[in-house]
Amino acid sequence: MGNIDYQDFEKLRKELETYESQRELLVQKSREIVILSKQAIHAVQRDQLQEAEKFVKGMEGKIIELRKITQHHGALDYSGSSKIAFQEYVEAVCFFQFVKHKKLPSAAELKVNADYYLLGLCDLTGELVRKAIHEAIAGNFSKALEIKEFVFDVYGELLKFNFRNGELRKKFDGIKYDLKRLEDLALGIKMKERL
Repeated sequence: MGNIDYQDFEKLRKELETYESQRELLVQKSREIVILSKQAIHAVQRDQLQEAEKFVKGMEGKIIELRKITQHHGALDYSGSSKIAFQEYVEAVCFFQFVKHKKLPSAAELKVNADYYLLGLCDLTGELVRKAIHEAIAGNFSKALEIKEFVFDVYGELLKFNFRNGELRKKFDGIKYDLKRLEDLALGIKMKERL
């Protein structure tokens, strides 16, 4: 009969319990970030920028909390929940900053890694298509065309990357369709202007 180190088993059990409780907290914080992101995007789409800013600030606070969790448990930084939260955060903040300040924040400004930034940026174009359509419907043709040019420029920069097969590649490929919709919208605007 072998000798068992009961203290070692106790230590392992506590490590696992701590990890699991932190993982559950991370899932909760991630959900909160996703909800705030959707609320911020919805407010921006309705041109309620003060309300959107409140949601963005709320997200920034939750992101700090999320980072504290992942700091101590590195594996959680790459969990599905964490990835989705950071991706949604990037999308919402970039959308808000573009509409309010005509500026795209960098990955360094948002303090996110390249994958999370690029995934969020790829999702951003879908929201920009919706925004351009809303602007065109409202008769703000110059804003719609400005959005088209911006997406065209983002797409041009992303073309310089060598994306492998995977989620990022699929999302990047989706930008082509967003750009096509914007080009069709721009053509419709130009045709209307000529009438």
